Amino acid sequence: MSIADLVGAANGLIWSIPLIALCLLAGLYFTIRTGLLQVRNLPDMLAQLKKGEKSKDGTSSFQSLMMSLSGRVGMGNIGGVATAIAFGGPGAVFWMWASAFLGASTSFIECTLGQIYKERDPDTGEYRGGPAYYFEKAYKHKARGLSVVYGILFAVVTIIAMSFFLPGVQANGMASAIQNAWEIPTWVTAIGLVIGLGFIVIGGVKRIAHFAAFVVPAMALLYVLIALVVFFLNFSEIPRVFSLIFASAFGVQPVFGAILGLAVKWGVQRGIYSNEAGQGTGPHAAAAAEVSHPAKQGFAQSFSVYVDTLFVCSATAFIIISTGMFNTFQGESWPGELIYEGSGGLSADVEPGPGFVQAGLDSVFPGAGPSFIAIALSFFVFTTIVAYYYMAETNLNYLTRKMKNRLAARAMQRLLQALVLVSVAYGAVTTAGAAWGLGDIGVGSMAWLNIVGVLFLQGPALKALKDYRQQKKQGLDPQFDPRKLGIENAEFWELRADNRVRPGEAGGEREKQLDRD
Repeated sequence: MSIADLVGAANGLIWSIPLIALCLLAGLYFTIRTGLLQVRNLPDMLAQLKKGEKSKDGTSSFQSLMMSLSGRVGMGNIGGVATAIAFGGPGAVFWMWASAFLGASTSFIECTLGQIYKERDPDTGEYRGGPAYYFEKAYKHKARGLSVVYGILFAVVTIIAMSFFLPGVQANGMASAIQNAWEIPTWVTAIGLVIGLGFIVIGGVKRIAHFAAFVVPAMALLYVLIALVVFFLNFSEIPRVFSLIFASAFGVQPVFGAILGLAVKWGVQRGIYSNEAGQGTGPHAAAAAEVSHPAKQGFAQSFSVYVDTLFVCSATAFIIISTGMFNTFQGESWPGELIYEGSGGLSADVEPGPGFVQAGLDSVFPGAGPSFIAIALSFFVFTTIVAYYYMAETNLNYLTRKMKNRLAARAMQRLLQALVLVSVAYGAVTTAGAAWGLGDIGVGSMAWLNIVGVLFLQGPALKALKDYRQQKKQGLDPQFDPRKLGIENAEFWELRADNRVRPGEAGGEREKQLDRD
């Protein structure tokens, strides 16, 4: 059996029906448990982004959101949407929307947990957190051995996924788009990407946050604006686009009835790959934020799921479907049997991925489509790989944070940086199928571990949500003390609460500083 066969078999096993069901049912469960948080607390999401705070140790809510979005908005929003339509039909877009709506509640739970159990980096003082941290801390007073092992397992899987499996997908999509647009060899793109990434990742979390806060809003806004132009130019196509999406999503049209299951699978799979709700990546950026209550950052991260899927992914889907520049194939790999040809007459020889979007945009803006997508995807990919590195580094920090030999710990960090850069270089020049296969294994493995773990650890996040709502109802700016809620092992928040003094007493300036958190 070849390596490609092994990758395909592993991918099929991980992304089987149980994982698809787990993602959707967990989202539905958390939607009910949080009282339809996605709608009910939408004002809190927007308010937190507007007035987010920061400190020398933590990023603002907006910066943390941008860090999170920089990991969410990437190849999945362009190439991922295209492959979902190619193998699941236009109906896969509907299931991407469904997974995003339900996943916003899952994102709130995991990101609030990330805030509750965050720590300070022993070397830099910056905030660190994520699933490995909350798996270890949440129940260490009841099952320390098991919680530590589960935390270590997640950290190891995440380091492998974020430093080796996933960066290659992003680099491959970027190199492919650039080659399609300007015929620049993939190895040239690989060298340029490695040099640019090397400068950013060595700078640490604060540089990552500042870079993401500057780049992500600009690139996402520009991309959505271009899609809106296409939307108005193809305004007459709107009824057909939505009709095709919904008919395909439920197998109403006979041609799509045969792949109804694949529409659900590809929609959920690519939806999670894009918005990462439940995958366990969002809590890393969420933990870096400076807030007065964990629920605040949970709201901000829930909103990022909307931005990623309902805005950016929908923009890609509309460009492809409204211009008819797509094909749907039988099976789950390309080339395969063509079962539906889009009205744009796109050649079946065009591999599903950025080429679909480039062709769609080029049909509206002749000569400009390939170049614009290549530029947009380059920014998307660059910030995504930077975010991947940050998450890999955070999990390495989890494993080494108690090492007395800090020099050895820093040496391991340098090795991790080298591994990410090697993975990027290799991914840029390898085949798309191999890159996506490894990437899906990474995403699926993390999702299995995180969602199952969060279902067991949901209690502290739900207590924090209830506490936040009660304080807001009293007209207060919510402040968090885990001991009042019976939440154990949240040492950071215990220390923070102990350092607070009442206004007018000695230390009032200290209180004001803490209130800016």
